[in-house]
Amino acid sequence: MDYISTRDATVRASFEDALFSGYAPGGGLYVPRSLPQLSNADLKSFSSLTFPQLAHAILSRFISPKEVPEDNLRDICEKSFHDGFDQDCVVPVVQIGSKCNSPTFVAELFHGPTMCFKDLGMQGVIQLLAYFSAKRKRKACLLAATTGDTGPAAVQAVRQCDSPYLSCIIHYPKGQISEFQRRQMTTADSPMVTIVEFEGGGDDMDRPIKELLTEQHSSTAEEGDSDDRVLLCGVNSYNIGRPLMQMAHFFWAYLRVCEQLQTEPGELTLDIVVPAGALGNTTAAYMSKKMGLPLGKLCVGTNVNDITHRAIQSGKFHRSDEMKQTLSEAINIQVPYNFERVLYFLTDGDDALIRKWMAVMDATAQLDLEKRWLDQLQDQFESARITDDEMCLATRCAKETLNYIIDPHTAVAFAAADKFGYDAYAMGKSSIRDTAVAIIATASACKFEEAVTTALGVDGWNDYRGSVIFPKRANAYMAKTEKPPVEYKRRDGQILDEAQDEWKQRTLSLVRQ
Repeated sequence: MDYISTRDATVRASFEDALFSGYAPGGGLYVPRSLPQLSNADLKSFSSLTFPQLAHAILSRFISPKEVPEDNLRDICEKSFHDGFDQDCVVPVVQIGSKCNSPTFVAELFHGPTMCFKDLGMQGVIQLLAYFSAKRKRKACLLAATTGDTGPAAVQAVRQCDSPYLSCIIHYPKGQISEFQRRQMTTADSPMVTIVEFEGGGDDMDRPIKELLTEQHSSTAEEGDSDDRVLLCGVNSYNIGRPLMQMAHFFWAYLRVCEQLQTEPGELTLDIVVPAGALGNTTAAYMSKKMGLPLGKLCVGTNVNDITHRAIQSGKFHRSDEMKQTLSEAINIQVPYNFERVLYFLTDGDDALIRKWMAVMDATAQLDLEKRWLDQLQDQFESARITDDEMCLATRCAKETLNYIIDPHTAVAFAAADKFGYDAYAMGKSSIRDTAVAIIATASACKFEEAVTTALGVDGWNDYRGSVIFPKRANAYMAKTEKPPVEYKRRDGQILDEAQDEWKQRTLSLVRQ
């Protein structure tokens, strides 16, 4: 399986090169040259597999055995979904509503080591990076910017992997992640982990990291690769490894819904509702659908940082002037990089058109889709914009009607599902839909004391904190001593571009230390 750039199909890479590169030369994103097609018979054969086995069955279609032999890939998948998961099934799929024509399920993606869905992608990506690094005896430094969950997942995956070849530098915006998420990073006791706090918006470190990664391409081409050179590798969801790994939980959710509804795989259509940030999960769902998984509408819920909602509703993919602070901080995104992959698959791989569109977007921060493409986008996707008040209401409704405590991002998905007309709170209302739906629950509520307290009150949080459902391992993070992060400050009056240039050089210095 070759990998090509969304912006230039003549750019070819092996899986290993695509995984380590993050971005493709020219700034595009790597995608498989083609998506393997699955039959109903394939889906039925997947039904009896464990989660690691299912992940292997999917990944083996994208990774040549010449790059990763079957036994090694199988071992990687087993390791990726073992240590730190508190459910043997990895992803429980729970039915919450059955009294209407559209049964409602929740796919709980938060039972991994850091209690969020990022574990499902990150653990496998880090294991694959470690495999290739050990094979080449080559060091790599993993770079990420996080608005909450990517950072902890990367830190924990690097620590668990314990490879002498892998280190990571994780950047987070000051005051824009929860205390729990911060502690998950700053309490990491590992010489291979460096944590950076920067003064800026949630995706203000994206440009410096992208430039470091893309400049690495040109320097390698000019100077050649060397054994003592530390490779830089981005592990946010622009890295193709992330959506590839995350496809597994959409196949898993579909198969478990079929099982509970006693329906043969292939005979059921399942709608998906997902909280939308950088669109890695949305891209994984769309790729799965394009492969033949019978998914219906892919419904996304955004918070008031709503570029994805505006793009789906009007075709206006316009970067907003500022990042608004919300209680659902992990999906505070101004430009979701995976929208480029969505457009690539929407246009059936028209790399010339994507290159044209992204040149406009890069130059003006605004892209207007023509009606033809907007119609096709709306045929596949629906969207809803959820305010903090609506998110809090969804949290209370889930608690009162389901006795189910949800995190603010899952609450965005619940509120969106309710707006779309699904029976999100199992109230038995008649749905305007005639398909089953799975709401994607992306994190444990234990990570978001401020948001849960705002929604349920101090007593509500305390009741949850003292209940048997509060994860015991969550308390351990609050008892650990934090190590102060490296600080990237922004001088009074300093424009963002200047600050980003300085941050880029500081990160490069940290890599070289």
